[in-house]
Amino acid sequence: MSIGKALEPQKMPLFNVVLYEPDIPHNTGVVGRLCLATGSLLHLIEPLGFRLTDAGLRRAGLDYWQYVQLRRHVNFDSFLRHETPARLLLFSTHGVRPHWEIDFRRGDYLLFGSETRGLPVDLRQRYAETCFRIPMRTGWVRSLNLATAVSIVLYEGLRQLVSSGGVADGDLK
Repeated sequence: MSIGKALEPQKMPLFNVVLYEPDIPHNTGVVGRLCLATGSLLHLIEPLGFRLTDAGLRRAGLDYWQYVQLRRHVNFDSFLRHETPARLLLFSTHGVRPHWEIDFRRGDYLLFGSETRGLPVDLRQRYAETCFRIPMRTGWVRSLNLATAVSIVLYEGLRQLVSSGGVADGDLK
């Protein structure tokens, strides 16, 4: 299911942000706004802990939510069947390598777990080679807010694409 206007013809999204069973509507709204700001596509893997009509989601997405490019998937297997990602990068507090070791590519799929459960162990094990972490002082906090984590990764990827000439800075204005 898509919401908002279609992406420009023949234009691959910069990134595909994938939220695995998100719980908090406000975070998803903020992530949707981040996706719109960066030309990225948002994928939601169900079940969701809220309804897409939730006022908190709309409030966090402001009046931009209607333009967010969104695809919903009934489960992870359905996501894989419909998207067939060339490269799936997972982000978890259990990842071994830091996110800045990634050589981001346009069209990468960036998978983040739910706010309360993170990513399931079986997914982290299946994709262990592409499971990364955002470094932090874990003695002080368990994890970062989902929207914060997405923004850190998304903008590092964007920085790399602009630096390498893969995306013109003017495309973002």
